[in-house]
Amino acid sequence: MSRPKAGRVLTRIIVAAALVASVLGMMIPLPRPTIVSLSPAGGVGVAVLLVAAAQLARLRVRIGRGTVNITWGETAFILGFALAPPGWLPVATLLGAAGAWLLITWLNDQRILADLAHIAASVSLGAAGGTAVTYAIAGPSAPIEGTRTQVALIAGSVVYLVITLGLAVLSLSLHRDAAPPQIAVRALHAKLPMFVGNVLVGLLTLFALVNEPLWLLALLPALWLLQRTYRYHLRAEEERRIWEAFARATRTLGGPSERAVAAAGLRGALDVFGARRVEIEVLQPRGASPRRYAADGAPQEQTPGALPGPVITQAMTVGGTPVGELTVWLTEPTLPVSRDELAVSAYGDALAGALHDAAAHERLARLEAKVAHDGVHDLLTGVANRSALIANGDAMLQSFHRDRQVALLLLDLNEFREVNGTLGHQAGDAMLCTVAERLTDLAREGELVARLGDDEFAILLPTVAVLADSATPLHEMPNPMPQAVRRASEVVDLLGQPMEVGGVRLVTEVAVGVAVSQAGCTDLAELIRRAGIALDQAKELKVGVATYDSTRDASSTDHLALTAELHDALTADDQLVVVLQPEVDLATGAPTGVEALIRWRHPRRGTLSPNDFIDTAEHGELLGPFTRYVLDRALAAAAEWTGQGLDIPVSVNISARSLLDASFPAQVADALRRRGMGAGQLVLEITESVAVSEHEVVDEVIAALRNLGVQISVDDFGTGFSSLSFVTRVTVDELKVDRSFVTGMIDSPASAAVVRGAVELGARLGARVVAEGVETSDQRAALLALGCISAQGYHFSRPLPADKIVAMLHQLAQAAPSNIVPLRADGAS
Repeated sequence: MSRPKAGRVLTRIIVAAALVASVLGMMIPLPRPTIVSLSPAGGVGVAVLLVAAAQLARLRVRIGRGTVNITWGETAFILGFALAPPGWLPVATLLGAAGAWLLITWLNDQRILADLAHIAASVSLGAAGGTAVTYAIAGPSAPIEGTRTQVALIAGSVVYLVITLGLAVLSLSLHRDAAPPQIAVRALHAKLPMFVGNVLVGLLTLFALVNEPLWLLALLPALWLLQRTYRYHLRAEEERRIWEAFARATRTLGGPSERAVAAAGLRGALDVFGARRVEIEVLQPRGASPRRYAADGAPQEQTPGALPGPVITQAMTVGGTPVGELTVWLTEPTLPVSRDELAVSAYGDALAGALHDAAAHERLARLEAKVAHDGVHDLLTGVANRSALIANGDAMLQSFHRDRQVALLLLDLNEFREVNGTLGHQAGDAMLCTVAERLTDLAREGELVARLGDDEFAILLPTVAVLADSATPLHEMPNPMPQAVRRASEVVDLLGQPMEVGGVRLVTEVAVGVAVSQAGCTDLAELIRRAGIALDQAKELKVGVATYDSTRDASSTDHLALTAELHDALTADDQLVVVLQPEVDLATGAPTGVEALIRWRHPRRGTLSPNDFIDTAEHGELLGPFTRYVLDRALAAAAEWTGQGLDIPVSVNISARSLLDASFPAQVADALRRRGMGAGQLVLEITESVAVSEHEVVDEVIAALRNLGVQISVDDFGTGFSSLSFVTRVTVDELKVDRSFVTGMIDSPASAAVVRGAVELGARLGARVVAEGVETSDQRAALLALGCISAQGYHFSRPLPADKIVAMLHQLAQAAPSNIVPLRADGAS
């Protein structure tokens, strides 16, 4: 059953019950002692007037989206019970309430007879129930002023309250979208103070009638004060309810979008104001039409005596900037209009802030989306850019079977600069957009089209179809290059079709480089590089399509062969050679150490420095054998000069990956034992990459090496903050100042300051400081002036092979005591 229909059924039941109770009351004689000389008819008339007056002096309280009338009904009930025959009180109440509400509805120009009958009948049932309980307790003969009667009247008033309030709650729960317990608590909270006052006023009035009727004159101001007190109490409760609902509503206003905030704002306004309708108008940027959002409250039947509520429109601004308008259609004015306007204004301000924040959030989201889009798309043509091609292409290759064949077509527009120079850059941009559009139309599903820059485009073909039996393994598939070339020819033919650019009909000629590889054997950057080599060949030969030829790619051949060649070099005796450079005391020239450096006498490419092959060693499986090889050769050379009485340590550079190997200290100990060297005669130089690392295992490996007695040195000190962080974490024995600061210290105060700082830091850490790359006597003098005591470089000795280093060390040691001339002030020596 629908709520309106259920409400009508309830009204019929209440009216019928009230009529039955009134008739029964008139038929059953209920004698009572009288307190004034009134005829039964006169008593009934006075009761009718009292009930009417009590209803006319009603106060209204909003509960959810409905209202409850708070009246002086209990006072009228108590006086009516004392003045009129008790059996006639229900009908007197029915008549008085009906007359009062007829007057109210007529004054408000309303004609809601069904609701009027509902209210009058509810009050009459309350009077009938109260009369029955009061008469049952007081009996027919108890005097009005007696305690028994007073208690009976209080009990009857409670019954009157329970019946009338219960019927009101039941009616509201049927007509409004609210739970009965919630309505009952709110109604009782509003009614209870007035109920107590009503009962007291009724009992005091009876007392005055019995003892001194003149006291009734003093009741009039008291009643006026009580009415105002009730009004202010209800108004305060309504304001508290509104601000509580306001707080709940504003907590939910935040949202990521204008639509979400507007929806929350509509729900909140309906809840806060119990409104019939709420509209929100949101201004849009750049003069666009405002957006409107609206919501209606739950359908309500107009309450008798209720005046139509005002329509309040509030402009919403943030910091003086208009945001929109909030319009609220109130159900009825339970507060003065000014206070309604204040509440709507405050809610509008909160809503304006939320809408402003949502707009900012949406703008930021759009900006982030644009930045993200622009980061992976070419701004002119809209196709993918280089970074997107590499990232997406690499992800695609990694998802494929390693033997799957893929191809990259790299194309360049011939004589594009001539178009720019003749027709202008705008025409050139139009040509690029047309090319991108044609390539996109040509691309098949899964193929990636990208603009790499200027007039260079690429197409990644994730699948290169070849003719083969379905059972043929991937690694045995025929060469896919012909199919890739066929696709490249399609590109040439498509782009060769005439196009209109700048009012001129042009034919575009392109050159395409084709590179094919297995997905597991390369990455996108390498494919682009190979396709670029093929493209250069196509341009050189002035053909439309050229394929990648590895014989023309020397760098690729060397790179691919380097790992195998290094493996062979480690097993040969004459390719990897250790050369040694002394470190000397700057004051005496005596040798203080030797650094071991590796050189590769490549049989085909000549002598290679570590920069040419060290990455291959570090990033492959050869790092362990390579490190052991260098360490063994360095210790072998050190054992030779140690056997001749020179107690000088040897320094060896160590890769970062070696210190991530927990077994490395044991390998060092084994190398020392094999060459009969003490751990203190070995210095391991740690590179910048190790200093950056904060792996716990690095610190543990270094601690194990120090426990062996091996010395730790920080190489290239001063080139970054990482080495400073490292020396605060790990105890070191030596700091080697990078050669860039030593070279520039004569002319650069900043470089000199770095050297001075390293010297001072070394003194504080108890570590020796060695300057690298000393090549002139001026640098030597400057280092001495800054307090540096050790150095290495061409000024003292070039790196020497192992068979010559011993003689050099003897020479430096013998010359130190007597042949070193003190430095003059001009820096010459």
